[in-house]
Amino acid sequence: MATTTTPEVMPAETKKAPISLTANAIAKVKDIMAQQNPVPAGLRVGVVGGGCSGFSYSMQFETNAGLMDKVFDMDGLKVYVDATSVMYLNGCTVDYVETLEGAGFKFENPNVKSTCGCGSSFNV
Repeated sequence: MATTTTPEVMPAETKKAPISLTANAIAKVKDIMAQQNPVPAGLRVGVVGGGCSGFSYSMQFETNAGLMDKVFDMDGLKVYVDATSVMYLNGCTVDYVETLEGAGFKFENPNVKSTCGCGSSFNV
């Protein structure tokens, strides 16, 4: 007597983004993007050499993904991360904060220990 088994089909796993943007950050990026002409396709977030911890963060608008990019959708905002930056951004959160001293994007990365206390932020 032959038995047949039907393979269990698992739903496609959605890749979790290595970085997260808060609702404030997403709203601010979308607001700035809407003012650009032409309107960019999304936001590139990456890591570049330099800074007191050995690297610093970069943010720029993009028209399309590169060959080695990972693309993540965050509440309708496309976020592009290059393959090298993915490992450095794992667990990182980007927020947009406004204080009396100014406003800007602030990166909170649990993997980086900065000894200078300067933090990482980008002013707009």
